[in-house]
Amino acid sequence: MLFAAQIRDLINLLPWSRIRKQKSSLRGILEQRRRVYDKDQARQDAQVLIRRIAELPQFKQAKTVMLYSSVHNEIDLQALLEQFKDQKTLLLPVTHRHCITANPYEGEEKIRKGKHRIAEPTTKPYKGTIDLILVPGVAFDRFGYRLGRGGGYYDKFLRQHPKTFKIGVGYDFQIYKKELPYNLFDTRVNAVLTPTKSIGL
Repeated sequence: MLFAAQIRDLINLLPWSRIRKQKSSLRGILEQRRRVYDKDQARQDAQVLIRRIAELPQFKQAKTVMLYSSVHNEIDLQALLEQFKDQKTLLLPVTHRHCITANPYEGEEKIRKGKHRIAEPTTKPYKGTIDLILVPGVAFDRFGYRLGRGGGYYDKFLRQHPKTFKIGVGYDFQIYKKELPYNLFDTRVNAVLTPTKSIGL
């Protein structure tokens, strides 16, 4: 029993273990703030952010854009899907056991509830070039580091698309004033956009 406790203490001293704990603590605090955020204000913020996204040169020039299905009061980009579904190839993530794929959005009739009850397309995975990825997160910092939901799916996916421009999107309060804890497996976004703030744009 004593030996097991000593091993546990040694593991807790390792940098990756400390970072994981820091992330978990921050995630709990910041996710709760987002979950209790006023729903009417959240809808207004989404409308403002969608207009800002639509005006970005990176979005205007992109032929293929990956968005996301909102969950737990994340910024809802559904209106952006509907507005541009006939003008661009729009993709949504589909979660598998160890990864996510980007599948084309072809209307609500081809949407189902997938893992964690998140809306996912029933279409086949997209294999071409993605010009722009709009990335959700629990928090972002001024260096482009992102605190995600904790599964590591997005970091792995983003690493597979090193040349694609990546924009983290969220509420104003999701821009973390300090540097977020990160490790070698975390993938930075190129820019961050909220209803009133921007980094890297």
